[in-house]
Amino acid sequence: MVILKRNDNNKMTETKKYSGIIFDFNGTLFWDSKKHLEAWREYSKTLRGHAFTDEEMQKYMFGRTNEDIVKYLIGRQPEKELVIKCQTEKEAIYREMCAKDPEGFKLAKGAEAFLDYLCENEIPHTIATMSEEVNVKFFIKGFKLDRWFDIDKIVFDDGKIKGKPEPDIYLKAAENLGLNPKDCIVIEDAVSGIESAYRAGIGKIVAIESMETRELYSTIPAVDDIISDFDDFNKNWLETKLNKVC
Repeated sequence: MVILKRNDNNKMTETKKYSGIIFDFNGTLFWDSKKHLEAWREYSKTLRGHAFTDEEMQKYMFGRTNEDIVKYLIGRQPEKELVIKCQTEKEAIYREMCAKDPEGFKLAKGAEAFLDYLCENEIPHTIATMSEEVNVKFFIKGFKLDRWFDIDKIVFDDGKIKGKPEPDIYLKAAENLGLNPKDCIVIEDAVSGIESAYRAGIGKIVAIESMETRELYSTIPAVDDIISDFDDFNKNWLETKLNKVC
């Protein structure tokens, strides 16, 4: 497990308000970690004859690019064509699982109301996800994300950006919002995503209990706060129209 520690100079005070918010998507806004887990577990049998273990998935799957995952499974650097083939087949399994579970295809508890609040208060916000374009389009259409997000500012796995735990995706998301990373809040569920946000210099990192436990997150010093769902998010962390200094 990665244990991260902020030094005293970087630790934010409780009185600081943040200018924008960046969401991870899978396992954060949409609690689908179990579906991704089962889809990769099923597909991993195709690549190596036996399924991912829980420990392997935590260490080598969550927050990683498809190239990273395929490389681990086959034990060598995969050709681009193989990565595309594998991700296409695995994501088809995942989307089929979503389609067969319409009751489970919904945003996390409190997410819609919270996104409405961000829009009403003109608080910059976007998504930084290691999902690839076909899935992002699937989510945009299925959840009507364009109600809340500027689609052009969403950062996703385009085959060029480095996967989490590298900081690139959160640096790009902050840039898209026109903000310094230290003025942003990131909401994450994956340890690799928390490390990515930490390396990017994000000002406040909030873990959400979608799949992992509060106890696990409490062992990671880079996690500033832990929420159960979006109803639990402290809006006083954010700078709104009412408290902006003119």
